[in-house]
Amino acid sequence: TPQTPIIEAFAKMKSEGNTAAEIIQVESEHSALSACVGASASGARTATATSSQGLALMNEILYIVSGLRLPILMVVSARALSAPINIHGDHSDVMGARDSGWIQIFSENSQEAYDNTLIGMKLAEKTSLPVMSIMDGFNTSHSVENLEILRDETVRKWVGDFTPENSLLNHKNPVTFGPLVLPNSYFEFKIDQEKTINEAVNEYGKIAKEFEQLSGRKKDCFEQYRMADAREAIVLSGSAAGTAKEAVDKLRASGKKAGLLKINLFRPFPRREVARALAKVPKIAVLDRSQSMGTFPPLYTEIVNSLFPVASYKSRVISYVYGLGGRDIFQTDMEKVFEELEKGKTENRIKYIK
Repeated sequence: TPQTPIIEAFAKMKSEGNTAAEIIQVESEHSALSACVGASASGARTATATSSQGLALMNEILYIVSGLRLPILMVVSARALSAPINIHGDHSDVMGARDSGWIQIFSENSQEAYDNTLIGMKLAEKTSLPVMSIMDGFNTSHSVENLEILRDETVRKWVGDFTPENSLLNHKNPVTFGPLVLPNSYFEFKIDQEKTINEAVNEYGKIAKEFEQLSGRKKDCFEQYRMADAREAIVLSGSAAGTAKEAVDKLRASGKKAGLLKINLFRPFPRREVARALAKVPKIAVLDRSQSMGTFPPLYTEIVNSLFPVASYKSRVISYVYGLGGRDIFQTDMEKVFEELEKGKTENRIKYIK
């Protein structure tokens, strides 16, 4: 929970003969991702889904997947972590995995969740890196909305066939996956992995443009909503962006210069592009739906780190934490954030929207 309907629906498709894919049933999420490792290394197009404690249980294997450069797609319905037990949505689980070497793409709504899953599969296989396609638990995963769905044949042709460079089942060219690597070469492996994931920013942009030509729906590393002349801006990821847009529209109607920057691609983080988008905004509120215990929240840290090298950077950046454990955030909450920015109520570097 709350990814359960994804696998249930896929199992139904399989039982009704609507997919040729194989489903491997295992006893835990750790085993699920371990099975994905074997399947992907053997040359199969591989995907799974999880959330919360399941993603946390996968933690050991997350690093193995990215280190082996396996293009596995994982759909995550982002959810709070225990304890105390909570099954509702926030970003604690995916932010805990942000440094595991996986590409992470956030979705605002059901349409984006569908689109980003298709983009994620192609991006994973193009870069030989695993991808998380992330939606907010319940707010998005259990919403009922009209979608624009592409034909299966159109998607199949666009994503293309999966032809791995190496496969455990290629007996004519036997290879070893995951051998012991000593200090004289481990460092170089990790540098190469870091280089590749950073290059994925450009690769994501190329694939997003291809998808726009296919579907007519524009995709980018982030969305700038009424940011051209913004004096105050909110930065966030996920389903709360829709609420923020309503607040921006209301404030714009009253003459306020409010804007929104919605981060779609969180890993790799598009630092230069974000810095250019925010460099001239005097007051910025970064809204995180998770915490980093003992320091600043994840998205806030990324934004400040992106802006800091910019010589002209003079923005005041304030951290807000919201929505933990599924706590709702309302349009009035967003409006209050803009009001505090406008009035300069920035005495606390971290604030909580409760």
